[in-house]
Parts: sequence; structure tokens; C-alpha cells
Amino acid sequence: MQITAYLKTTCGWSNGIRAVMTKYALTYTEKDIIKNPVFRFEMEQKSGQPLSPCIEIDGVMLADISGEELEAHLLEKKLVGSATASSDVPLNAPCSDEQHAAMVKMQF
Repeated sequence: MQITAYLKTTCGWSNGIRAVMTKYALTYTEKDIIKNPVFRFEMEQKSGQPLSPCIEIDGVMLADISGEELEAHLLEKKLVGSATASSDVPLNAPCSDEQHAAMVKMQF
């Protein structure tokens, strides 16, 4: 399975995606859309929209998805079996005000 994750450096939803990847020991390529604007452009072109996280699995784009939604998709499509680890990270949590402020500072 080839997985590319378009994530923010620090974000509740992005952390939920990372937690699912860890929970199922999935290998993936992370593209930080905050640190590298080229990745944001690539994500927008592939997904047709500007919201993140976006996850591409074997050419199928899952746009603006939470960790909960990603986990449900993986289980429904039988792309994962039993979890190899547990997660204490919320899988569906928004970015905090502090995280948003930090990302704004990083962009300038």
C-alpha cells in the first residue's frame, strides 16, 4: 500500500492521522504543507480543495479527513487488520488556538 499524507506541522487533525498510522504500523510519506508550500499546491491540485489533512492511498484521495474517518475507511476497505498499538491521541480534534498561531508565524 502506498500512502501519502498531506499534513500540517502541528494540528489536532494531523496528529490524529499520525496516530492512526502509528496504531496500524503503516508506512507512509508525510508532506508538511506548512513548511513546504509546494506540497500544499500539490495537495490542492490532487484533492480539488484547500482543506487538510488529505491522505492519498494507492491513488485514491481522501480529502479533509480526520483520524477517525481514516481509520473507518481503512477498516471498511480491509486495508488494515488488528491494531498493533493503542493511541492516546484524539483522532478527531481541531487545532488549538496556539497551534494556529504557531502555523501563522511559520508561514512568514
